[in-house]
Amino acid sequence: MKGHFTKSKNQTEILHVLERVQRTELTLKSAAHILGFSHRQLKRIYKRFKTEGQQALVHRACGKASNRAFDSQTRQLILDRYQQRYPDFGPTLAAEKLAEEGLAVDHETLRGWLIHEGLWQKQRKRSAHRSWRERRAHFGELVQMDGSHHHWFEERGAACCLMNMVDDATGVTLALLAEDETTVAAMTLLWKWIDTFGIPAALYTDRKNLYVPSEKSAKRASLEGVEQLTQFGRACQKLGIRIIEAHSPQAKGRVERSNGVYQDRFVKELRLAGVDSIAAANELLYGVFLAHLNERFAVEAREASDFHRSAQGLDLAAIFCLEEERAMTSDWVVRFENSYYRLKPQSSYAPAVGKVFVRKQLDGELRFNYRGQDLDYKRLAERPARSEQKAEVSKTKGKYVPAPDHPWRKNWR
Repeated sequence: MKGHFTKSKNQTEILHVLERVQRTELTLKSAAHILGFSHRQLKRIYKRFKTEGQQALVHRACGKASNRAFDSQTRQLILDRYQQRYPDFGPTLAAEKLAEEGLAVDHETLRGWLIHEGLWQKQRKRSAHRSWRERRAHFGELVQMDGSHHHWFEERGAACCLMNMVDDATGVTLALLAEDETTVAAMTLLWKWIDTFGIPAALYTDRKNLYVPSEKSAKRASLEGVEQLTQFGRACQKLGIRIIEAHSPQAKGRVERSNGVYQDRFVKELRLAGVDSIAAANELLYGVFLAHLNERFAVEAREASDFHRSAQGLDLAAIFCLEEERAMTSDWVVRFENSYYRLKPQSSYAPAVGKVFVRKQLDGELRFNYRGQDLDYKRLAERPARSEQKAEVSKTKGKYVPAPDHPWRKNWR
């Protein structure tokens, strides 16, 4: 490979070789071979050396501005705009935002300017070494999920939580801002992921009780011979999604690093847009931010096959809900959240099974599922008298007959 004396060769070495040529100890051809230059190039250097001496070894462009350099006026304009609008932005993000304003500058060029002006200082972050884990091969094979608590609105609002999902194979992310890391927030985000990409094969989460039961309750359930699931875990089980527990934040490093990107970029976007509410933040998130983020940082999976499954035919509203089992009286009355509800009977007899599943959907709507069927219901204004209930059923030997003033009596005969 041909050398370049201005970059790859020490001037002292070149001077020593040229002096040997001058003393006729070496030919130009041999000297070019030693230095790794072409014969023509060294011949030109040697000609200058004979007339200018050691100064001939200094490149003609040394100390001069590049032909592609910014003029001082443009450079100052960019630096002024940076200090005015992006004073705490890193060089990479600041260069992107400046380009949107028509002030295009390479991020490394901007970094050099900022360091020279004392406006930016690189802080090296050293951490304990951890063995590197290779990405999964397929999109949807494993999706990491986590909540990031942060002052997303800075001083403009209270701290809240960003629910974040990141595909392990590609780094594709989907997020949702919520008041806290709750079951409803986690279900809402997973539902959005399914609507967008499909049902993933597995989720990688931490060991919060939101995702997996505590060790104590899981052990107690195991002794009783039953499976203990959280509300979120039950929904995942119905969808065939396996939950894998991470035993440290570093184990789910993909989503942790993604949280850091959001805390840097999304906070600044919210500031520039003047957003101070969760609803407006989510509009910005799903407007352009997520698309730009995935375009900027997502990579191709090693394998082309997509491991997501279709959700076609599934009632996701019945899956993503808070489900609890409640006792039902002989006259089809259920108590839930300190309110009483009368279900429309399946027959004129008292219920054969005294249990009903109450499902509170994410939009707040209630469903009362009795033996696999959702029943119509009405909310009662007050608690029904128990003595009257027992008397009605007793007189009919187990057959339930509504009271004469019951609003549904005429429809049940």
